[in-house]
Amino acid sequence: MKKYLFIATLSFTTTLFSQTKWWMEEPIRFFQTNLPENYSTLDADALVNGVADFGTNVLMFNMGGIAAQYPTEMDLHYRSRWLPDGQDLFGEVLEKAHAKDIRVIGRFDLSKTQKPVYDAHPEWFFKRVNGEPVIYNGLYSACINGDYYWKHAPTILTEALNKYPVDGVFFNMFGNPRTDYSGVPMGPCHCGACREKFRERYGRSLPNDDRDAEYREFLYKSSLEVAAMFSDLIHSLRPNAAFLTYIDEYTDVIIHESNTSVTRPLPLWPYSASDNVNRSFNSGSDKMVFNLCMSFIDHEWRFVHVPSHEVKLRLWQNLAHGAPPALVVLGKFDQEDKHSLVAGKPIFDWHKSHEDLYVGQKSAAKVLLLYSGGSPAYRGFFRILTEKHIPFAVSTDMDWLTDGRLNTYELVIAPDGAPPEVEVYVREGGRLLLAGTKEPPVEMGEIVTRHEHTAGCWRIHDHTFFPSLMLTNLIALDSDYAELRPLNKPLLTLIPPAMFGPPELVWLDKEETGVPGLIIAEHGKGRIAWLPWNPGRSYYYYSAEGHSGLIADLIDHLLPEGRQLRTDAHPLVEMTVMNQPVHNRTLIHLVNVSGHSSTGYFPPIPTGEIMIELDEDFSGAYAVKIGRDLPVKKNGRYSEFRLPSLNDYEVVVLKK
Repeated sequence: MKKYLFIATLSFTTTLFSQTKWWMEEPIRFFQTNLPENYSTLDADALVNGVADFGTNVLMFNMGGIAAQYPTEMDLHYRSRWLPDGQDLFGEVLEKAHAKDIRVIGRFDLSKTQKPVYDAHPEWFFKRVNGEPVIYNGLYSACINGDYYWKHAPTILTEALNKYPVDGVFFNMFGNPRTDYSGVPMGPCHCGACREKFRERYGRSLPNDDRDAEYREFLYKSSLEVAAMFSDLIHSLRPNAAFLTYIDEYTDVIIHESNTSVTRPLPLWPYSASDNVNRSFNSGSDKMVFNLCMSFIDHEWRFVHVPSHEVKLRLWQNLAHGAPPALVVLGKFDQEDKHSLVAGKPIFDWHKSHEDLYVGQKSAAKVLLLYSGGSPAYRGFFRILTEKHIPFAVSTDMDWLTDGRLNTYELVIAPDGAPPEVEVYVREGGRLLLAGTKEPPVEMGEIVTRHEHTAGCWRIHDHTFFPSLMLTNLIALDSDYAELRPLNKPLLTLIPPAMFGPPELVWLDKEETGVPGLIIAEHGKGRIAWLPWNPGRSYYYYSAEGHSGLIADLIDHLLPEGRQLRTDAHPLVEMTVMNQPVHNRTLIHLVNVSGHSSTGYFPPIPTGEIMIELDEDFSGAYAVKIGRDLPVKKNGRYSEFRLPSLNDYEVVVLKK
């Protein structure tokens, strides 16, 4: 961490920084405490000492909005009711944190405020379809298009930024949410500003359903307009401060959360942190990613924490994909439930002792998985790639096709259909694995019709093509599928739904068809394999070996030079291969996910020796956590080493 030069001014300390994007250049250990208003009397020394001892070097702390934790002088901006007269809690925390080389991000929530503001300016606020305001626990919801955001908020921020040398500003609940904290739908906003702007842009009245596509676009663009204004204001008043909120545009850092909910459908997603970080770093952005590990079980239990090993898994996954450790709690540092702090402390300590490993990492993967909104199909492919130890990057966009990265990936996987832009990638020699009923980006056979969810089977006709499927002749079809014209030599053919009970009648009416379940075709210099159904979805829900084996064999068929990494590691050992250009080296991270079972997170099961081969020339390998040099030998194109054991996490530095 760069040192600070302190100058006394007013009642706090200010900081002179070089013109730098500290969030991109410094190793970060992020800690956030969300402060209930009645915690305004907390001991600033105790808080800062606690987070400093924890190993934190970036602290996010409540600043203003719903309740200012400093003596604001702005009309219609209210200091906390529990903040003693003459006290400046935020200023004290900022000064004490800076004195310990801890950067401070001020947290604002401008989404809601008190009734006197509504009474003075009801036009600033969200109006339901029936004209009523949205009130939650006595607070009135502001509209992103109203002058609370456009005129009043900038005056609040100007006062705060002129007063305090913050290192960043974060905004919670940015824009108009679809539901309140209890999950009750708010519907579309019908305030005067929204009515006027929507009619001007779309030539019609506001809809009464917030699922309307133009309304969703309208709200998104409205949030971007305010974000652009806030970005300009923050950077003009504090050039070295980061702007953060839960959108990608105009911000300096991409924010995600790994969180839990008691109402979230099963199965749990143990790769939440990996998914968030991988996707953000590889989607054309040059920004830092903060993936926040939320400590609490759900909103109703803010002071009760998730399992310790869930916290550890998320933090290790952050590190393995290039993001800093980031932990969020509520209230004071001295928590009533200390599980998250005890779990996170060793990982923060590890990062502090090995900072050079965690700055400027970039994915070295040669396989790209196209993001499809966190669908079961996407998550199924994500799991298969992870469990088969095939390094992969995730992308939400197609920028890599036009920004000089066309040849970065040897294989692109589209779990829910591919956009037409991918055609040029295949034509120029790329390989594409495509699943789902959508039309491929090139002509690959006539679709007769599309069938909704179907419980049938696919018959395997060539086991030499599918060496992973030697023990079965059938693969379950448990999804929509596109019926295609028969092929001369199909690899998979459809067995439609037939009788399944009682046992005496099973398959008495079974029909074998020529409907293909896979088409492989050449296009230009490249090749496409199309599964006109959804094996990823099926694998996500019940993990059949047939689906994972099918995908693995197709990947091996498509990869022109074979896999980038080969290993005998257990499927629940997650591996990433990362380049670190600043040190001109490659890192292999291993995260032991074996402690996850159903809804539980337990200590991971230690492994024995793991063999790893990487398609790269290197002369040495050093396992940092166990502190041991690992002998390297050549095996054709691959360099091989053996890791003696793995507990929860390891990072291996490869020496050129």
